[in-house]
Amino acid sequence: MRMKRGALSGIGLAAVLALGPAQAADEAENVWRLFVADRNAPVMHVLDAASGETIESFTLESQGRLYASESGETVFAVQADGNVAVAFSTGITEDDHGDHADLDITAPKALDAKIAGEKPVHFVAHHGEIAIFFDGEGVARVVREADLAAGGAQPRLVETADPHHGVAIPMGAYTIVSVPDEEDPSRLPVGVRVLDADGQPVGEIAECPGLHGEAASGRVVAIACDTGLLIVRAPGGTPEIDHLAYDASLPDDAKVSTLVGGRGLQYFLGNFGSSAVVLIDPEDETPFRLIEIPLRRVHFAVDPVRAKFAYVLTEDGRLHQIDVLAGEIVKSAAVTEPYSMDGHWNDPRPRIAVAGDEVIVTDPLNGVLHALDARSLEETREIPLAGAPYEIVAVGGSGAVHD
Repeated sequence: MRMKRGALSGIGLAAVLALGPAQAADEAENVWRLFVADRNAPVMHVLDAASGETIESFTLESQGRLYASESGETVFAVQADGNVAVAFSTGITEDDHGDHADLDITAPKALDAKIAGEKPVHFVAHHGEIAIFFDGEGVARVVREADLAAGGAQPRLVETADPHHGVAIPMGAYTIVSVPDEEDPSRLPVGVRVLDADGQPVGEIAECPGLHGEAASGRVVAIACDTGLLIVRAPGGTPEIDHLAYDASLPDDAKVSTLVGGRGLQYFLGNFGSSAVVLIDPEDETPFRLIEIPLRRVHFAVDPVRAKFAYVLTEDGRLHQIDVLAGEIVKSAAVTEPYSMDGHWNDPRPRIAVAGDEVIVTDPLNGVLHALDARSLEETREIPLAGAPYEIVAVGGSGAVHD
């Protein structure tokens, strides 16, 4: 895998940044916040990761799925049943001075940015823009993150042919959008097309039967299909799409349907059936590496700070640390009681986030968050949180915090 220069981590601000000599008098601090949505109540809590104390709680319209922007300055609660996506300022802003970084810390708050529409589902943050796809309308609404903080966000509308379970990916002056199945739009999309700034098609449709799942890593975007992945690059500004077929060595009864992108290292981690994950490096001669896991997968995440690690939680409640360079599980630890994957996909089950040097695992049936050392996987503490803590994102970083 090729080392790429990361910008800001996918679930937080920049990883640890060294302080320059001029900042010797200002001690660097690690500041992380946890945004946690309840499974059974329309509420989102914001916690100080270090103390475990709740800073603020926000009432939502319905159950919220949480996503952080690339900068980590904004968190969105996407509420499909409430027909709205709401933006929140995380209260952590990085001020980059070149040789060091300062962190400006303020209270988290709801922004004057409610993006309404029928059944918002798929969220994509890319190149400073946020795209939310509304399945009930077959449209995406796209906003610039910078406009959210200024209070003047006016979404631009990106339309498709029919309501469907789709996605839109902002790429500079272009947008990649899913193409619904003409015969039955209720099925998964069949491809993607590139639209220019005026919403006009550029080039032909790129076939992607059974499209479900996308992620970005470095300058590359990957989109999962029944037949493999679409790999999107934009070396000259205009997106170029190539098809990466599944390797013949992979089982033929499974596919990728969920993707996350590596940080610091350019790679993708995807599911592959219920009891395996696959590491994908589109630039490698052997782009797919299958990793069998002991039981069915509950959730997985990459580490934005320690780039070579990723984590998978299995239904026996064990957390597994993956070395993505070696392509294998290197540590495992018991964290929660068993959570069976039988039942509805939205049943309350643990979720993973990485906050600095800790991996945080939600435990919705017991009303706690488990904090584990990210390297050793030793549990360091439990953070009680009333209700059923479910969805989680972590934002933060390290830098000088001035009075």
